[in-house]
Amino acid sequence: MKKIALSLLMLTPLALSAQQVLTPELLWSLGRVSAAGTSPDNKTLLYKVAQTDLATEKSNSEYYLLNLDNNQQAKTTILEGRSLVQWDKNGMYSLKDGELFLSKDQGKTWNRVASGLKDAENLRVSPDGQWIAFSKPVSVEKILGSEIYGDVKNSTAQVYTDLNYRHWDAWNEGKANHVFLARTGNAAEAKDIMAGEPYDCPQKPFGGSEDFIFSPDSKTLVYVSKKKTGKAYAQSTNTDIYAYDMAAGTTVNWSEGMMGYDQAPAFSPDGKKIAWLSMRRDGYEADKNDIIVMDVASKAHMNVTVGWDETVDGGFAWSTTGSDIYFNAALKGTLQLFSVRIPSNLLVRMMPAVVQVTKGDFDVTGIVAQNGNNLVVSRTDMNHAAELFKVDLKDGKMNALTHVNDVAYSKIGMSQTKMRMVQTTDGKQMGVWVIYPPNFDPAKKYPTLLYCQGGPQSAVSQFYSVRWNFQLMAANGYIVVAPNRRGMPGWGTAWNEAISGDWGGQPMQDYLAAIDDVAKESYVDKDRLGCVGASYGGYSVFMLAGIHNNRFKSFIAHDGLFDMKSWYGTTEELWFANWDLGGNYWTKPTPKSYEQFNPSNYIDKWNTPIMIIQGGIDFRVPIEQGLEAFQAAQLRGIKSKLLYLPNENHWVLHAHNGLVWQREFYKWLKETL
Repeated sequence: MKKIALSLLMLTPLALSAQQVLTPELLWSLGRVSAAGTSPDNKTLLYKVAQTDLATEKSNSEYYLLNLDNNQQAKTTILEGRSLVQWDKNGMYSLKDGELFLSKDQGKTWNRVASGLKDAENLRVSPDGQWIAFSKPVSVEKILGSEIYGDVKNSTAQVYTDLNYRHWDAWNEGKANHVFLARTGNAAEAKDIMAGEPYDCPQKPFGGSEDFIFSPDSKTLVYVSKKKTGKAYAQSTNTDIYAYDMAAGTTVNWSEGMMGYDQAPAFSPDGKKIAWLSMRRDGYEADKNDIIVMDVASKAHMNVTVGWDETVDGGFAWSTTGSDIYFNAALKGTLQLFSVRIPSNLLVRMMPAVVQVTKGDFDVTGIVAQNGNNLVVSRTDMNHAAELFKVDLKDGKMNALTHVNDVAYSKIGMSQTKMRMVQTTDGKQMGVWVIYPPNFDPAKKYPTLLYCQGGPQSAVSQFYSVRWNFQLMAANGYIVVAPNRRGMPGWGTAWNEAISGDWGGQPMQDYLAAIDDVAKESYVDKDRLGCVGASYGGYSVFMLAGIHNNRFKSFIAHDGLFDMKSWYGTTEELWFANWDLGGNYWTKPTPKSYEQFNPSNYIDKWNTPIMIIQGGIDFRVPIEQGLEAFQAAQLRGIKSKLLYLPNENHWVLHAHNGLVWQREFYKWLKETL
């Protein structure tokens, strides 16, 4: 009760300096800031600002050079239409029209160092400048009917005899990503270091240049691969770290015996150690993510985060001295920066302590560079898209380096965001973000949305999205309730893991506890409660539609799982389904996921308007899920709408589709709330 009273005192009306609120068009027009490269002395940063042209849907980019010693910055044209490959002690490497260029004077002059790279992807140059590595797809089996039978060139047939026949949004056409190695200047004679192997590097669907790296002495090429095919591939997360000896032409598995994801390898500055992210259990894609550090000479290794009760978010960086590793991780509804000291002797039994560097209501979303006692990171919060910040490593204080969207935000009313602790039905304390409309007045009543997060084991934090944007929801006059329900990282590994096998159980009660608690407030209109979400959040919407006991007046589900049997039979990453659902549906006894926790089994209880959004090339949650749900709602006589996006996968990537998504989203809420 004390927390509620305190929050009411703090939620006084805000006077807006301007009457403008965030709109979908303004959201899509914001500049997107990202780091491109850092000079080898860590004194200069090249960063990019991309903006979407809403007429053409094309992204236009401008580059800036930032002096990290004095924070002075200026627009630059040094790349001249090139794409930056890397910036190291040899100079600045860029790619243009299939040719690799090197500049030793920060882009004033460029010299060609390699050609014949039109098909090359994810290009890297060795530290000594003598080698280049890149990836490209190669044929590893005949799948297409036109390849199997030479006299049917116009055939569109595809023939499969095993699983892994499609992934994310693409069908398997018999090709795999391989890594190639060549001498600088002689790319035409590149060697496929995975020749004859039907495996991928980079990993599909999202792997990039982070999946293979040169050692600092330019003698070893380290790469990530899951060396499995077919049914084994579809049911395993066991990627490994492979070391290719460039002189001997031999490959060794450095993570052999580590059964889960092993990825994102990075050498220490002196090359004596290598670190990577590792999960312990095969088939569990949301397992605790730890940092493994290995001594390259002795192969002794240590899990430096094993004693810490959280999970690394996905990015880390060595300090310039090699004494520490910095990383970001979820913590109580935010993403914070952490550090861990690396022992010089990895055989010591004393585990290093993980230290939290930053604190605040924001997300540290990426580590860019180290400049002395400062770290450059990207940062978001629910009111601001990513900008670059400098973190003082001694006290964690942060100062903004870029201000790309300051002018736009100065004209927009900001939303207040408050973390509220709610007691769950089983007596636990759950953190719930509550986002209030600009110029919030507690004397008024507001329609309120329960936001259901996807994942299911991804954090509800201070993120900023062009689609599920809390600032935009609040700007449209809604209070948003975003619970850190069971399954969220940042609240201990037990809380994070509690959702597996229990999708429709306690997490649903957590949702209802959150909305019931916030709905006690006088400023919440209890007759205008809505529920929205995507992926597992869409599943949550479908599930809650059958058990909500008339709490909600409107639902929106995007790419949600509606029928668990048909979903298991059509999704591609079966390791996820096997782990989270408790196995397949023909196992006896049948897991609860297919009976008690199956939304389609509750369709007779549906009685509330629902909008269903479905991507046409979503192979994670395939098209039949949205169509089945819409057809059931229509046949039940329930007010319903289908927004079908034929060329979108599990996400909405096209600007015009994004605008239609936003307009239909708020149009539906206006009609039904």
